[in-house]
Amino acid sequence: MDIPWDQPATLIDLDGKTPLIGTVRECVMHFAIFKPFAREAARLLLTRPVFREGRKTRTWLLNPDEIERLVQRMRAEAEALH
Repeated sequence: MDIPWDQPATLIDLDGKTPLIGTVRECVMHFAIFKPFAREAARLLLTRPVFREGRKTRTWLLNPDEIERLVQRMRAEAEALH
């Protein structure tokens, strides 16, 4: 998933906690520190829809497994800089 880190996004919680409004990077960094039960309730709302594997249409919402892939991408990019 090639989503720009500086794209505005909102990290929402299906349990009704206050959403985090920021960039994709900020939301992914916040998601990365969640405990497993909190990760399962989190979704990332994008400002520009993206194509998802296995779907014919684009989507505005990323599920926990897709956010986790962004966490891995962020970590890999950080390691590549060192």
